[in-house]
Amino acid sequence: MEAELNAVTLDMGSAGDSALAIALALMMLAVALGLKKENFVAVKDRPKPYFAGAAAQIIGLPLLTLLILFIINPLPSLALGMIIVASCPGGTVSNLITLLGRGNTALSVSLTATSSLLAAFITPISILFWCSLYPPTANLLNEIDFNTVEFLTNLMLILGLPIFIGMIISAKAPVLAAKLQRITAAVGAVLLLVIIVIALSAFSDTILKFGYLIIPLVIVHNGAAFLLGYISARLAGSDISERRALTIETGIQNSGIAIVILLTQLKGLGGAAAIAGIWGTWHIIAGLILVAIWRSLDRKKRRANV
Repeated sequence: MEAELNAVTLDMGSAGDSALAIALALMMLAVALGLKKENFVAVKDRPKPYFAGAAAQIIGLPLLTLLILFIINPLPSLALGMIIVASCPGGTVSNLITLLGRGNTALSVSLTATSSLLAAFITPISILFWCSLYPPTANLLNEIDFNTVEFLTNLMLILGLPIFIGMIISAKAPVLAAKLQRITAAVGAVLLLVIIVIALSAFSDTILKFGYLIIPLVIVHNGAAFLLGYISARLAGSDISERRALTIETGIQNSGIAIVILLTQLKGLGGAAAIAGIWGTWHIIAGLILVAIWRSLDRKKRRANV
């Protein structure tokens, strides 16, 4: 089964790989162009929940993922997809879902900005580190002739250079940065969305055939991520709005980056790519379910206080 799953790969060719790299670079550039001091207001106002959220996302989630892997022992390619998703920065959609769920949006924005800024260095190193601690993924990387130096260099360049350029423009020409931010965010998001849709359609047969393995794994993994965020917030003594922000922020990962990494750096392994693709859909559904639950609880609380 593992051999059959790994045999399914997506080769988008040099043009497709270039388009993916450009899309990801544009999105990282947009993040840096939109950076303002206000994005990090939570660090000063409420440092404890901020650092709890950052630790949960950057260290806690990959560690939790490793524990899940040792317990469940999934196929190596599926495990690889889980580690890559857990190592990616938070997704910007988390800010919207936090807003809808009446969470602390400022805290959510601060955490998303932090993880995105650090992604150029932390994401590739985190992937390599956590994969090395789980023997099946370490062996899988050896089997596909994985080049560690090339992987680190490519990812740090694709993720880091746009952030560096964007921060300089934002500091030196804020008006220009604001204009460019809207353009780069829109173009990057559309381009990445189109490519991801193409990739997922190519994997549709794989998802249908192995869905009984992949979908429950994504649901369990994502549910554990939300729970980790909530527990981290409780340990930090957060109020209800901060708990909601940390819950969403830890459970919403930038699966688009995961898919780009898999397609451009890891030969589009079927199982890993399917994990990242399904996660990208499910985490939004799960986030909106939480929003519905929280809003229902808020309504009941208001009625009880009347």
